[in-house]
Amino acid sequence: MPHTEKKCSEGFHKIRICNNKINRVTVPKERDEKKVAVSEQLVQDVVKEVVARLKIDADPTGNKGVFADMDTAIAAAKQAQKKVQSMSMDQREKIISLIRKKTKENAEILARMGVQETGMGNVGHKILKHHLVAERTPGTEDITTTAWSGDRGLTLVEMGPFGVIGAITPCTNPSETIICNTIGMLAGGNTVVFNPHPAAIKTSIFAIHMMNEASAEAGGPEVIACTVEKPTLETSNIMMKHKDIALLVATGGPGVVTAVLSSGKRGIGAGAGNPPALVDETADIRKAAEDIVNGCTFDNNLPCIAEKEIVAVDSVADELMHYMINEQGCYRISREEQEKLTSVVLTPKGLNRKCVGRSAKALLAMIGIDVPDNIRCIVFEGEKEHPLISEELMMPVLGMVRAKDFDEAVEKAVWLEHGNRHSAHIHSKNVDNITKYAKAIDTAILVKNAPSYAALGFGGEGYCTFTIASRTGEGLTSASAFTKRRRCVMSDSLCIR
Repeated sequence: MPHTEKKCSEGFHKIRICNNKINRVTVPKERDEKKVAVSEQLVQDVVKEVVARLKIDADPTGNKGVFADMDTAIAAAKQAQKKVQSMSMDQREKIISLIRKKTKENAEILARMGVQETGMGNVGHKILKHHLVAERTPGTEDITTTAWSGDRGLTLVEMGPFGVIGAITPCTNPSETIICNTIGMLAGGNTVVFNPHPAAIKTSIFAIHMMNEASAEAGGPEVIACTVEKPTLETSNIMMKHKDIALLVATGGPGVVTAVLSSGKRGIGAGAGNPPALVDETADIRKAAEDIVNGCTFDNNLPCIAEKEIVAVDSVADELMHYMINEQGCYRISREEQEKLTSVVLTPKGLNRKCVGRSAKALLAMIGIDVPDNIRCIVFEGEKEHPLISEELMMPVLGMVRAKDFDEAVEKAVWLEHGNRHSAHIHSKNVDNITKYAKAIDTAILVKNAPSYAALGFGGEGYCTFTIASRTGEGLTSASAFTKRRRCVMSDSLCIR
C-alpha cells in the first residue's frame, strides 16, 4: 500500500499507512495561517482514509477482534484467555508496553476520530487524555502477592484472573476507556469483550484493532479484546447473561450500571456524578477561579469527575465570579438567557445529547448569542434546585450557589452530589474545613485546591483510570480490581526462620 503524507495543525506529519499499520513522523510546524487552515481539512481527510482502510469485515473467525455476533466474540475471547493466563507477567507486560507505545503514536488520530464520530469534546484535550492513559494506567505492577510465614507453614494470597470480562463503554471517552480497561484487565490475566456505545463504534473498533495488533506483534494472542460489528442493547443483554462472562464492568450512566448490577453476576459499576466545587473564605480565590474553569472546560466537561457546579461562601462569591468572567474566559448569562439555555439543554425526554460535550461558544450560538473564541465557559448564579445546576450536564456550564457560611455550603454541596459518592472538589486553606467536607461528601475522589483532572494524574499524584466505580465501591479501578483473591496454604513447611 502506498505511503500517504498529510499535514495537520500541530505541524507537518507524514502519516504512513502500510499493511493497515499507522506510523507518524512529525516535521517542523508550518506557521502560515492559511496553510494551517488547509491542514485541518487534510487531517479530517486522513481520518476518513484511516477509517476506510481499517474497515474490518465481521466474519466467523473474528478478523482483528470484531465479530458478527456476541456469542462468537465471547468464544474467541475465551480461547484467547487460556493463552493469556498461561503467560508470564513479563510476557503480559511486553504486550502492555507495546499498547502504550501505539496509543501515544495514534493519540491524535484517536482524538480526531472520537470528536468527528461523536461530535463531542476537544481534540487537543483528547490527545492529552490518550497520552495520560498510555503513561499512567497501571499494568502488571498492580498485581501483588500477600504472604504469611510462621511455625505452621506458609500462606499466600494471590490475585488471579476472572477469565473473560464483559465491558460496556461510553461515547464520551470511547477509546480512552477501552484502552485503559484492556491494559488493566490483561495485566490481571483476563481477556475482554466490549459492547461499546454505538455512537462511537468506529473509534472503539480502531482502538481494539490497535491493541490486538500490539498483542500479536509482542508474541501474544491475536485477540485480547473483542467486540461486535454492531453493538446494541440486545448484544449487551447477551453478554450480561452469557455463561462464559465471569465479571461485568460498566462505565456509563445510571441505567447501564443498574442493568449490570441486576444481571446476577459480579459487577463493577462506574456511574454518574454531579461533582460540586466548594469555595470557602480561606481559599486563594483567583487560583480557585482558574482551577475550577480549567477543570470544568477540559474536553468540554465530558469527564465524569469534572466540576459541574460551584458552591461559594457568600463573602467570596462576588470575587470568584469576577475572576471567572474577567480572567478565565467565562460568559455570564442573564435570567432570560438561562431560561433559553435550559429549554435547549433539557428536553421533556431528558438531556439533549446534541449539547453534551459541546463548547461554550457552540452552546451560546444555540440560543442566539455570538461570543469570541476565547469564551470557554458559561456561568450564572442560581439556587441549588436550578435545573442547570442540579442536573449533570457534561458541558461547560457552571452555576454558582451562594451559602451564608461553610456549614451551609457543605450541606448544599452534599445535596447537589445526590449521593452518587463519585467526585467532589474544595478550595480552602483550612484543614479542618477540608476534613469536615471530606467526611460529609464521602466521595471516591476529593480534589483539594486543584483542577478536577489532577485526580487522574494531570498535575497530581496517582494513577489514571477512566472507570471510577463509586457505586460499587471499587473507586478508581486498576488491574487489581479486575482480579479475584485466592489463598494458597502449605502447612508446616517452607518457614525457614
